[in-house]
Amino acid sequence: MDSTAIDRFDTSRFEASRNRLASLAYRLLGSAIDAEDAVQDAFLHWQAADRQRIRVPEAWLTKVVTNLCLDRLRSAQARRERTVGAWLPEPLLDGDPMLGPAATFEQRESVSLAVLTLMERLSPAERAVYVLREAFSYNHAEIAEILDITESASQQHLHRARRRITAARSGSGEVDPASARRIVEEFLDAATSGRTERLVALLTDDATAISDGAGLTEKLLRYDTPQRIAAIARAGFKSTPAKQRLAGGISAVHYALVNGAPAILFVPDGKVVGAVTFDIAGGKIATVRGIAAPARLARLTEAWGQHGPDTPLITQW
Repeated sequence: MDSTAIDRFDTSRFEASRNRLASLAYRLLGSAIDAEDAVQDAFLHWQAADRQRIRVPEAWLTKVVTNLCLDRLRSAQARRERTVGAWLPEPLLDGDPMLGPAATFEQRESVSLAVLTLMERLSPAERAVYVLREAFSYNHAEIAEILDITESASQQHLHRARRRITAARSGSGEVDPASARRIVEEFLDAATSGRTERLVALLTDDATAISDGAGLTEKLLRYDTPQRIAAIARAGFKSTPAKQRLAGGISAVHYALVNGAPAILFVPDGKVVGAVTFDIAGGKIATVRGIAAPARLARLTEAWGQHGPDTPLITQW
């Protein structure tokens, strides 16, 4: 086999792992843009390596991508960008290959916006062990090899990660899709019609709302009582000419699933300009997240462009 054929063969071996590597990097970094960069860097490492000496390409590539992501998480720049209170994960439309694997509840939960946010409380090593174990089912011996740690250290990291995430997590188990949609539609109807009492009734007593302020504020905007959330929802969901100009036109409002959670999307002319996601617990809304920073909606918009037509909840907003 000549060198050109070998290069093509080796490139195809890498491409066969690309989606899995991207989904690993996304879980570790919470950013599709950064995940794509990590995978591309791994490809450069792959090209530069003596590939004939790599016995198990999948394991080698997993180790490279994991450690590239850990380098990113540990960098001073990342620590500044991900300061507590100033960062939200990048939302992805259901069906995006970065959200896989998704066969088990643990795999689906590990890519939810709730857990991606909670993982910011973990050390980089704890985060890596948690993702490798919960989402990709690596055993502790394999994780130890990937991270260059002992099996005992891997077990300790997993124990601490599970404890911290469980202690901070609200809700239990998965929500019936039909019930989740009904609750979100009721919330949208109450918000757009200005019914404060109905909004409050749809929220848990300890509900929180978080907004990135369309990327115009340094810190996230937080609201921590049902009454405050209801007030901001009434104001935020009221359509005005100023909001239409800011959005780039009159929006259609669609229901969607984002990172496995119910969401509503504001879409003028096929471009997603706002995503509001909901965590449901006990038949009520526990967390509302508003994401409108354009850079964090680029991949979601691209996926939405390939999304089949559906009937919007509101045709003109």
